[in-house]
Amino acid sequence: MIINWKIKPFEELLAPELYSILQLRSKVFVVEQNCVYQDIDGKDLKALHLIGESDEKIVAYARLFKSGDYFENASIGRVVIDPDYRDRKWGFEMMEQAISGIETFFGEAKITISAQLYLQKFYEKLGFITSSETYLEDDIPHIEMKRNS
Repeated sequence: MIINWKIKPFEELLAPELYSILQLRSKVFVVEQNCVYQDIDGKDLKALHLIGESDEKIVAYARLFKSGDYFENASIGRVVIDPDYRDRKWGFEMMEQAISGIETFFGEAKITISAQLYLQKFYEKLGFITSSETYLEDDIPHIEMKRNS
């Protein structure tokens, strides 16, 4: 099975794409992780949107920010893969696409993320280094991680 990647600014998202993105984020971050929080936070307007499609369906997604829009450095957030497609192991490929997108569109190499603690080893394999103590974000343990190249 193949996944196709594209990156779009908010203004270029089609209504069905935005609907599918918000549906996927709600499915995972609100329902699966049982976390009531304000997903629509106003930051989508500033972000570039990395979209992974398979079977004519959005199954993977992340937001990309230039430095200063979320953290001091460029950043990646709302990283999500549809639970029905996680067996495809597309997480690493998605993060490589996100890192490449930040380098291509923003010309930046330093990236900061707020990572769920259980994914620390995954992000370390991508060159991220823990840069904070554990903290709670929406009642889920997180750590700040940075990548400098």
